[in-house]
Amino acid sequence: MRFFSSDRRARTPDADDALELTDGLPPPDRRADSPYAPNGSFDYARYAAAMPVAARRNYFRWVMRAIAALIILFVFAVGWLAVTAPLSKSLQPPTPPSVTLLADDGKPFARRGAVIDAPVDAAKLPANVTNAFLAIEDRRFRSHWGVDPRGIARAFFHNVTSKGRDQGGSTITQQLAKNAFLDSDRTAARKIREVMIAFWLEAWLTKDQILSRYLSNVYFGDNVYGLRAAARHYFARKPENLSIGQAAMLAGLVKAPSKLAPTTNLAGARARAKLVVAAMVDAKLLDRDEAADVRPARVVPEAKAPLPNGTYFADWVLPAARDHAGEIATETTVQTTLDRRLQAAAERAVKRAGLRQAQVALVAMRPDGRVVAMVGGRSYSESPFNRATQAQRQPGSAFKLFVYLAAMRRGMTPDSVIDDKPITIANWSPKNADGRYLGPITLRQAFARSSNVAAARITQEVGVAKVIQAARDLGVTSPIPNEATIALGTSSMSLLELTSAYAAVAAEQYPVRARGLEDPPERGVLATLTDRTHALDGTVHDEMLDLLSASAETGTGRAAALSVKTYGKTGTTQDSRDALFIGFANGIVAGVWVGNDDNTPNAGLSGGGIPARVWRDFMQQALGVGAAVVAPPPEADIVDPDAGNGFGETLDNFLDPANIPPVEGEIPGIGRVRLRGGELDFQPNRPDERDRRRRDRYDDRAPPRDPREYDDEG
Repeated sequence: MRFFSSDRRARTPDADDALELTDGLPPPDRRADSPYAPNGSFDYARYAAAMPVAARRNYFRWVMRAIAALIILFVFAVGWLAVTAPLSKSLQPPTPPSVTLLADDGKPFARRGAVIDAPVDAAKLPANVTNAFLAIEDRRFRSHWGVDPRGIARAFFHNVTSKGRDQGGSTITQQLAKNAFLDSDRTAARKIREVMIAFWLEAWLTKDQILSRYLSNVYFGDNVYGLRAAARHYFARKPENLSIGQAAMLAGLVKAPSKLAPTTNLAGARARAKLVVAAMVDAKLLDRDEAADVRPARVVPEAKAPLPNGTYFADWVLPAARDHAGEIATETTVQTTLDRRLQAAAERAVKRAGLRQAQVALVAMRPDGRVVAMVGGRSYSESPFNRATQAQRQPGSAFKLFVYLAAMRRGMTPDSVIDDKPITIANWSPKNADGRYLGPITLRQAFARSSNVAAARITQEVGVAKVIQAARDLGVTSPIPNEATIALGTSSMSLLELTSAYAAVAAEQYPVRARGLEDPPERGVLATLTDRTHALDGTVHDEMLDLLSASAETGTGRAAALSVKTYGKTGTTQDSRDALFIGFANGIVAGVWVGNDDNTPNAGLSGGGIPARVWRDFMQQALGVGAAVVAPPPEADIVDPDAGNGFGETLDNFLDPANIPPVEGEIPGIGRVRLRGGELDFQPNRPDERDRRRRDRYDDRAPPRDPREYDDEG
């Protein structure tokens, strides 16, 4: 122990110091650690040894702990990056590659997805091609470790001091990390992940590998990804053969590809290319003499037959086509079920419908579910929304297919009699739209004239659950409420779903799954066991065909009748908001819907009007049955309330004795009566053109008090 005086020189402790040090200490003892010597004197050495020693901090231990923690964090980060950012992902295109869809005859009709090509090898590209990208995107790419502090500082200084466009400090490695692994959110967390992945890429890949992957995935506008696809798309050549001007133009597109794509903004692309050439000179990657000789690049797109890429069918089938193709890295083709001839016929029929504001949808398929034509609206360019597959609308009386199927399964037949008179079920009182009730009629007559009260009585008799089960069996998956009002088609479903249900009757088996691929997708064992097709009972099938033919040939759908056997059903919802005709003939099942997107009423619209005529127009072209056949008028007791044919009052009293000839003869303006087998046989006159026009005109019915009371067909 050393003592210091005021002059800061060391001195030896004296007796006074000893007294001061020993003041308050216990009496001398003989312990080994006692500060007193055996003779009782104070021993400074013993005193110092007995004093407690302050623990010295072990800095080495803390350093080792910190290093261990960093190692653990590093291992965790490497594991996390290996899972979330596998190096193989940087080779994959950032968007699904292009899929070319083929019609059933093998000819392409649409292309969807990104245009990509095989990856490029930066080491094998001309120096001026890679230098163009390095000069404008990342001049210090060869020297930094994934992040460029100088570039970040430069961009920060520019953005703070300049009022122009902000600059970015991201390196090519960071851009690859963002394009391949991250989304476009501008958040601090995403930026941190971007930096981590950039370091990860730099640690495991060479500079040429990073540059190759970047050039193979970067976006060049026009839905084109990768340098090879861009060189082919814009200049019809390989990237190994690009000129300096062409390479400069492609490098310039990276900053704003959609805005600068030379196919739409050639002047902007050339101006940006000049900046790239100047940057190459400034970075000493190009001589001034060579730069002076660079000429503006001309766009020479690859000679390729253009394909329509905006069809409703293509949009609908694309997800299944991608699943069918599996994981693909380049452009591929997929065979679909589309029949180009029938698709053209469908489009012509829709154009000839004479619609003003209303929309239209048409879908046609084979009885096994192969969709051969689809129109989702009047114009795809104006509205790509597919009303055949995406719109959920009420089917109206077209839903009665399931009501009568449940009845046939219950043991009823088309000749069974049902009361066509008002009925009340709980608080619901459905009505026939024309206000006419014929009393006891056959199910055939009830289905043909689309009687609402008859459908309600059948539903009450067989049970709502049986009607729902019939719909489910035929493939309807949309929600159906457990209430009697479903008899009039108050539950919503898509046109494709409803058409598939009618296809089950045509195929004599259910369910029929609509599909757009020629090869049906593979099904798992569980799906095969739980979702098998079932044969529709032969007797029930024949009875359903009886009903459908009565409706299409002599009932509310007679405007759709063809020269061949025709089956179908009309549907019209409350206030004529939706109108449908669904039917089949000679191996083609088709459904037509007409209505407004906003679900507003359409005065005078009915399923037996425009939809039936569009359906007939399409089917005539599809089947080649020639000119339209004028269907015979309905039986005396089957009057289409939608037609407004003007026969109602006269037919009610045409058997009045005053109107009947003595034996047989003509009733003026009505028809001819003959006496056969002691019974009168009435043959009404065929309606003239004026009558046909009146059938298609709205009959100015008053709306019901309760929208559930009836649809507009019965």
